[in-house]
Amino acid sequence: MARDFVACDREQLLLMPPSLNEWLPEDHLVWTVLDAVEVMDLSRFADAYRLGAAGRPAYDPQMMVALLMYSYARGTRSSRGIERACWEDVACKVITSMRTPDHSTIAEFRRRHEADIAELFGDVLGLCREAGLVSVGVITIDGTKIKANASMDQNRSYSGLVRDILREAEEEDQREDQLYGDRRGDELPEQLRDPNTRRQALVDAKRRLAAHKGKPVDDDALKPEPQKLQIDLQATVFGRPVLKRGGRIEWLRVARQELEAHRTRQGAPVPRDRDDRMFQALGRLEQNHQVDLDAVQTYEMWRLTARDTWGRALRGNSKVWVPPELPAGVINVSDPDSRVMRTAGTPPRQAYNAQAAVNDRQVILAAEITNAAPDFGQLAPMFAATLRNLAGQGVTEAPQVLLADAGYWHHPQMQAITETGVEVLAPPDGKANAAAGKTASTKRCATS
Repeated sequence: MARDFVACDREQLLLMPPSLNEWLPEDHLVWTVLDAVEVMDLSRFADAYRLGAAGRPAYDPQMMVALLMYSYARGTRSSRGIERACWEDVACKVITSMRTPDHSTIAEFRRRHEADIAELFGDVLGLCREAGLVSVGVITIDGTKIKANASMDQNRSYSGLVRDILREAEEEDQREDQLYGDRRGDELPEQLRDPNTRRQALVDAKRRLAAHKGKPVDDDALKPEPQKLQIDLQATVFGRPVLKRGGRIEWLRVARQELEAHRTRQGAPVPRDRDDRMFQALGRLEQNHQVDLDAVQTYEMWRLTARDTWGRALRGNSKVWVPPELPAGVINVSDPDSRVMRTAGTPPRQAYNAQAAVNDRQVILAAEITNAAPDFGQLAPMFAATLRNLAGQGVTEAPQVLLADAGYWHHPQMQAITETGVEVLAPPDGKANAAAGKTASTKRCATS
C-alpha cells in the first residue's frame, strides 16, 4: 500500500501574494529589533543626505540600521556576510522587504555613520529604561578577549621593522653590499643607532620605495621628528583618586594610558599600503619611547621636591632608570592597536579586551574595549562608564552592589568605589591565594 506524503511542489504558484508578517513567528528577535528601531530618533542619519541629490536614491536609514543591528546581534559582522544573508535569511528579507543591498553599500553606510551608530547604544539603553528593565541594584562587570583582524606573525620590534624597511629599499636599489660591507648584515647601520640621524635615514628609505612604485610621498611622513604628545603628566597622576603619587611604574602606566587615549581620539586610519603601515608602526614605537622618557623625567623631577605626609623628603632607594637604546616592545603591522593576549586554557592570539557591565536582568549598561590584556585596573573605568551612561538616560538611582571576578581585584579602585556607598564583591586575587595555600573565597571590600 502506497504511503501518503505531503507534496513538495516548488513550481506551484501562490494564489495570493505572501505577507512578510507571516514568514516568522511573533516571538522572533527580528520583530523586537524592528519595533526598537521604529521608535528611535534617526534624524541624524537622514541629515547626512542632501535633498535633491543626483543619482540613485539611498536605502532608508531605518532599514539599514535595523539590518546592521540584527546582523550584529546574530554574530554576522562581515558586510559580505550580511549581503549573503539578505539573499538567504528569511529574517533579513523581512527587514529589507525583499531588497538586497550589496556589501559595498552596507560597508559604506557603516563607515559613513560610524559615530551615529555608536550613539545608538544610549538610545537602546533609554528604551530599556522606559520598559522598566534598567535596574541598578546589582551590577556585574566582566571581560572577554575578542580576536583582532590581524595575525600574530605580523608583530614586529623596532629593530625588526628597521631591518625590513632597509632590506626592501636596498633590494630595490641593489645597494645591499655597500650598506653592510664586511659586517654580518644583521646589525643596525650606523646612521640608525643615533636618534639624530635615524629618522632621516628611514625617511630616505621611504623616498626610494615610493619612487620605485611611482607613488607620491606623503609630506607628513617626511617630518624630521614624530609629533610630540603634550601631556601634563603630573596633573594627570595627581588627578587620579586611586593612584595618588605611585612609583615610577605607575607614572609610566599613566603616560601610556594617556597616549592610547590620545590615539583613540585621533582615530587615524590604518594605511592600505604595507610600506606605509611599517612606517606608521615605526612612528608609534618612537612615540611610545618618547612618552616613556618624558614620564621618567617628570617623575624624577617630582621626586626631588616631593614630601611625604609629615613634610619630610621621600626616602628609599630609587633605582636609576636606563632607557633602552632603541624603542622597546613590538607592534602589529596589520593592526597597530591590537595586542597579544592570553586566556587560561587557550593559546595566545592578537586581540582586544572587551568589557561589559550588566544588571540583574542581563541588560548591558556599559560596553567598552581596551588593548590592555588584563582585567586588572578595569574595575573603576567600567564603573565610571556605567554611571555616565545611566546619567545620560536620566537614571539617578545609585547602584548598591558591584560584582566582579578575581581578575578585577584592585584594592585602591575597590576602596574608592566603596567610599561612594557601593558594596564591591569580588574574590581575592587567585595567585595570592595559591601562594598562601588558601582557598579563594568571596570577600567584601569594606570602608576602613
